[in-house]
Amino acid sequence: AFWCLMMSVTPTRGCLLDLPWEDILVPHILCHLPLQQLLSLQRVSKSFQSLIQLYLANMRCFDSSQIGPAIPRAAFVNLLKDNEVLHQLALQNCSDWLTDRELLPVIGQNHHLQRIQLKGCAQLSRHALVAISLSCPHLRQLSLAHCEWVDSLALRSLADHCKALEALDLTACRQLKDEAICYLVQKCSRLKSLSLAVNANVGDVAVEETAKCCPELEHLDLTGCLRVKNDSIRVLAEYCPKLRSLKVKHCHNVAESSLSILRSRGVELDVEPPLQRALVLLQDVVGFAPFINLQI
Repeated sequence: AFWCLMMSVTPTRGCLLDLPWEDILVPHILCHLPLQQLLSLQRVSKSFQSLIQLYLANMRCFDSSQIGPAIPRAAFVNLLKDNEVLHQLALQNCSDWLTDRELLPVIGQNHHLQRIQLKGCAQLSRHALVAISLSCPHLRQLSLAHCEWVDSLALRSLADHCKALEALDLTACRQLKDEAICYLVQKCSRLKSLSLAVNANVGDVAVEETAKCCPELEHLDLTGCLRVKNDSIRVLAEYCPKLRSLKVKHCHNVAESSLSILRSRGVELDVEPPLQRALVLLQDVVGFAPFINLQI
């Protein structure tokens, strides 16, 4: 498609730029090209540069991974400076340089954002989350995995202003404790997917409150939450009939006695039943698994 666009510039053909920009080129042609190729297209002529700038101003989805292994700070600022209609923002290759200074203007002028991906953006601060809370009332999905700057005050702001949240990833947000998670789930009862993985401060209190406040919950990740025990898993089974997957690997205080309730309902678990686990270990040791009649 990119080469077809380039060929259309030749004098022997009708010029692509003669087509209506806002009605045809932007919504029906440019949207099918990778962002990296669109940026290259800017170098063809000043007219093409203006066309691409129009496209960028009307772009609904920005994913930094489409540009390449890394996006320069100046390029990011320039690409989104005129955009006020973003619905999705994914910043996955920007952790080396992305700070509040670059992100806050983008958040502040885009009030229709529904999905934001900030996984691993370690140089941001709690002000970024507060800005998201105040500017994005329609937010549905948010990833803050490995953002250790997320604290309880910023999370409270998110809970107060983004009550339509359906998916939230708080993996390795180690400042958060049970109290902050409880406040969140009390306000955001529409949550369907929640990750609290790799947080030693999260325990039964947070899990039980999540179960009681979020009846629509389908996916819960508690990987490495060492304080979670059997009691909260039983509460989860009682209050969350729509639960489809639960991750409890490395939760050493969670046993089969509580997991079997969910297992019998077909919930996908990331730990094997004790007998099957033993057979796997035995196979690793002796090189084969002995035949055992599991129906006995």
